[in-house]
Amino acid sequence: MSASTPWPAPAKLNLMLHVVGRRPDGYHELQTVFQFIDRCDWLDLSVRDDGRVLRQSDLPGVAPEQDLVVRAARLLQRHTACRRGADISVHKRLPLGGGLGGGSSDAATTLVALNHLWGTGLSEDELAELGLGLGADVPVFIRGRAAWAEGVGERLRFVDLPESWYLVLVPPCQVSTAAVFNDPELTRNSPRTTIADFLAGASGNACEPVVRCRHPEVSDALEWLQQYQPARLTGTGACVFAAFETETAADALSRQVPARISAFVARGLNRSPLRGRIAVENPYWGVAKW
Repeated sequence: MSASTPWPAPAKLNLMLHVVGRRPDGYHELQTVFQFIDRCDWLDLSVRDDGRVLRQSDLPGVAPEQDLVVRAARLLQRHTACRRGADISVHKRLPLGGGLGGGSSDAATTLVALNHLWGTGLSEDELAELGLGLGADVPVFIRGRAAWAEGVGERLRFVDLPESWYLVLVPPCQVSTAAVFNDPELTRNSPRTTIADFLAGASGNACEPVVRCRHPEVSDALEWLQQYQPARLTGTGACVFAAFETETAADALSRQVPARISAFVARGLNRSPLRGRIAVENPYWGVAKW
């Protein structure tokens, strides 16, 4: 594949999310389950020889210097003393402030792709450690496997989950993760659970009551979806989702979604599309993890 072939930056769903404590540094201790879905942003990356990193696409409300893809590229440059640069275009399909991990996934794809295109030679472990400095969700996107996660979300144990079909609703609002985690009403002492408990049916999202209170649009979407199927919030929202055994069932309900709410159907994936792409480019990268 050529350098101009787009690279996928897939969405994730949090199939459960518990906040079990708060660390001295202010970050929250979490337990969560990540699974990917086959809806992606797409990144075009082209190598430059002058060392400049340029964002070639617009992202309303986000200056280039603040964009995670630009920050990721420059972080990799600094860490490896690489003198090459890149033109980066992001074709957004994942909503901002939706809890689908779009920004973190874009950053992870930038690190993985440029590590390959620049020939900087970092291992999967090294990239994951580097990516953690950009966001707690970045490592799971770099590793590309459905996972049980603890800590701030960086301590991962890979799991095999049913690859359900999901109906995802996108309420007309954006949710600030920082605002949710700083809300005094957030439950920060959920009892710790286990993978076995989750696989036996335990779920829930500790952020849901706060988000529903702060964003009536999210509450509205959850109430509508729960009429038909158990529904959950992903991350801190705004997106909510329900699982189905077949694409046909998910698609049938998607046609009934009220016009005020956007929606899409996606397949759950235990192996990220980014993982598949880098395997084509470099079959031996990260092989020890599998």
